[in-house]
Amino acid sequence: MDLRHLRYFVAVAEELHFGRAAERLAMAQPPLSQAIRRLEADLGVELLHRTTRRVELTDAGRGYLARARKILGEVAEAAHEARRVAAGAVGHLAIGCVGSATYSLLPAISRGLFAELPGVDFSFRGEMLVPDQAAALRSGAIDVALLRPPIGDPSLTVLPLRRDRLVVAVPGDHPLAELPELGVTDVSGADLIVHSADRRSVMYDVVLGLFRGAGVEPRIRHEVGETSTLVTLVAGGLGLAVVPEPVTALALEGVVFRPLVRPAMSVDLAIAYRTDRTEQHLARAVSVIQRIVREARDGAPGAEGDDRPVRRP
Repeated sequence: MDLRHLRYFVAVAEELHFGRAAERLAMAQPPLSQAIRRLEADLGVELLHRTTRRVELTDAGRGYLARARKILGEVAEAAHEARRVAAGAVGHLAIGCVGSATYSLLPAISRGLFAELPGVDFSFRGEMLVPDQAAALRSGAIDVALLRPPIGDPSLTVLPLRRDRLVVAVPGDHPLAELPELGVTDVSGADLIVHSADRRSVMYDVVLGLFRGAGVEPRIRHEVGETSTLVTLVAGGLGLAVVPEPVTALALEGVVFRPLVRPAMSVDLAIAYRTDRTEQHLARAVSVIQRIVREARDGAPGAEGDDRPVRRP
């Protein structure tokens, strides 16, 4: 017995006529009759009662028809599901974001992904530092990361999304808030709030290199793990912070943002995933995110385009 026999039987049972069933199946009638007799012999029961004038289902045939339809329906659904998986239309993906991407991009990304891949179940983790994202990608805790390079892990594919200029978050009542733009020397004597060095934040290294490159030792007073906490401490008057321009999307009363122009610097934003991940729904999600970020970048005054690869194994 195989699925072909089930299809033959369902056609005859629905038509109650071998000739019409054979025409429906695009086959000759004698092989169809032989196949039904073989099916009945395999089962050891009579499914159809035949006379010279009509074909009728037996009680066993009616019971078998219900099961046969269910089996064929499940087989068709399995094929449909396989095609949807192959097309990247179903699955689950967890996406992790650095703080600045959480506020500036996550709303648009979540809306875009749900609209274009409605069969994929998405979850999101915001405010992740880069080392935590890399570890989560390796373990499978997240599938895609929006992060700040560099990433020195050959098991991860890292593709550039954009460059974000640096700005200075200043308490609204601080004297430097009166200036239209700031340089490193302007903030060299101020207390600084930075992302945590203990958790190996990329932005900590960026800020440290920025000041030391200008021959200035930064006055770091507070280290935090989350961008929202960093901006909140600035609003509380505890210090200044150098952050990527998209952090300005996290608008808090008591904080103003001023361009950093001496020197003008930018940091990369990239998308990363495990190189050995080849699922189609992951590839489609990456493509959608790239397009959404490109559209946001083209309309954002604080971001610069960059098509050069950060690192691609």
